[in-house]
Amino acid sequence: MARKIFIAATDQNCGKTTTSLSLLHLALKKYQRVGFIKPLGPKPIEFRGISVDKDPALMAEVFGLEEQLPFMSPVVLQRGSTRRVLDGEISPAELEEKIIRAFAELEKSCDLIIIEGAGHTGVGSVIKLSNARIARMLDAPVLMVSGGGIGSVVDAVYMNLALFRQEGVGIRAVLANKLVAEKREVILAYLRRAFADEPFKVIGGFNYHPILANPTLRRVSLLLDLPLHGNQQETNRIVHHVQIGAPATQRVAELLQENSLLIVTSSRDELLVTLANLYQIPEYRARIIGLVIPGLAPVSRITQLILERSNIPYMRTQSYSTAALYQIITEDVSKTTAEDTQKLELIRSLAEKRLDFDEIDALFAPD
Repeated sequence: MARKIFIAATDQNCGKTTTSLSLLHLALKKYQRVGFIKPLGPKPIEFRGISVDKDPALMAEVFGLEEQLPFMSPVVLQRGSTRRVLDGEISPAELEEKIIRAFAELEKSCDLIIIEGAGHTGVGSVIKLSNARIARMLDAPVLMVSGGGIGSVVDAVYMNLALFRQEGVGIRAVLANKLVAEKREVILAYLRRAFADEPFKVIGGFNYHPILANPTLRRVSLLLDLPLHGNQQETNRIVHHVQIGAPATQRVAELLQENSLLIVTSSRDELLVTLANLYQIPEYRARIIGLVIPGLAPVSRITQLILERSNIPYMRTQSYSTAALYQIITEDVSKTTAEDTQKLELIRSLAEKRLDFDEIDALFAPD
C-alpha cells in the first residue's frame, strides 16, 4: 500500500500547490514511484486532450507524470456542475466512486502519493465532497498548510480541524508557511506551545518570498488579455515591482528598481523613448522588465518605431486607466505554471533548504 499525504490548507493562497511541488521534488529523490492526485478540481483546463484541473496538469508537466494523468484529476468541476449535483442530475455517489477508482489505479504503481485538496477544508461540501470527506474516503492522513502568524493561525487551524475530526481524519502535521524570516523561530516556538496538547507536529515551511506570488510578464499579458510585443525571450521574468511613470523622465530613471514593470501613458513620448533606450544597456535591462502603455492618445509614429527597434517588451491598451492597471497587477496572486522556470527553480531550492523530507515521511508512515 502506498504512503499517502493529504495536503490541506486553512485557506486559499496558503501554499498548497507550492507544498505539493516541494514534496514531489523531494520524494522523487527517495522513491522511484511517486504519484499525485487532486481528487476535486475546481479550475478546469484542457491539457493533452483531456479536461483536468490546472494543478495536476502542472505536476504532470513538471515531473513527467503524463502517464498518470488519466487518474490525477478524477472530478473536475465545470461551469454549472454544482447546480447539476443539487438538481439531482449528477450523483455525489458517482463522483465519489470516480475518485476511489482513480486513486486505486494510482496505488497500483506508486510508493507514495501526494493528494492535494482544494481551497480550505470545507470546499466541496456543497456536493458532499469536502476535503475532510475525501481524506476519509482515501484513508489519508493530513498535512495542513497554514499562514505564518500566531493567533490567526491557531484560530484557523482549529476551525479547519473541526471538520476533519468530524470525519474521523487524523492530522499528522501543521506546516506554518510564509513565515517572516527574522521571526521564524519565535513564531514556530509559540505555535508549538499553542498546540502542545494536540497529537500533530508543527513544522516550518518557507519564509515569505513575495517572488513566489509575483506575476511573470506572460502572466500580466494573460491577466490583462493584451498581446505582448517585443522581446519574447523575457516572458518568464518575474515582476518584482510595478512603477507608475508619473514623475519627470529623469526621476523615473533614478527610481528604477530591479525587475520593474512600468506603466507609462501613451502621451509620455520622452519617457517611453528614454526607457526604450535604457533597455539596450545591460545595467538597466536588469531593472526594466517591460512597459504597459495605457491612454486614448495614439503613440507617436517616431516613438512607436523606437519602441519596436529597441525590442523592449510592451503591452498597449486603451481600455484601462493607469490606476486600474496598477491595482489589477499588484493585487493579483500569481499561480505557478510549468513555464515559470525561475519560480520552479526557487521552489526546488527552498524545499531542499527548508523541508526535512525524512521527518515528514516518517510522520506519514502507515499505521
